[in-house]
Amino acid sequence: MSINLPEPIAAYFAADKLDGEAVARCFTNDAVVKDEGHTHVGVAAIGQWKTNASSKYQYTCEPFRSEHQDGMIVVTCHLSGNFPGSPIDLRYFFRLERGKVAYLETRP
Repeated sequence: MSINLPEPIAAYFAADKLDGEAVARCFTNDAVVKDEGHTHVGVAAIGQWKTNASSKYQYTCEPFRSEHQDGMIVVTCHLSGNFPGSPIDLRYFFRLERGKVAYLETRP
C-alpha cells in the first residue's frame, strides 16, 4: 500500500533503506531520536544509532497509515525481519522543522 507522506518523512523512510549517513541527513542538527529505550541527540549520534541498528538487524519497513496527533505526524509501519518480536506494527512519531525531522520516537 502506498500512502502520501510529507517530503522529510518520505526522505527518512527512503534513507532508512541505505545507511546511517543517509538517515542522519534527514534530521536537524539538534534533532532527538528515541528508540528502544535510548535517546540519541544530534546528527552524529543519530547516524551512529542507525548504523548500529543496521548491523544488528535486517528488516523491511512498510508505512501504511499516517495521521496527525498532538502536533506530530504519526506513521504506522509494518516491520518484519530478524529482530525479536518480528513482525510488528510500529508507530513513528515525527515532528518536523525547517523541512527536516527534528524529533522521532518509535513505539509499538
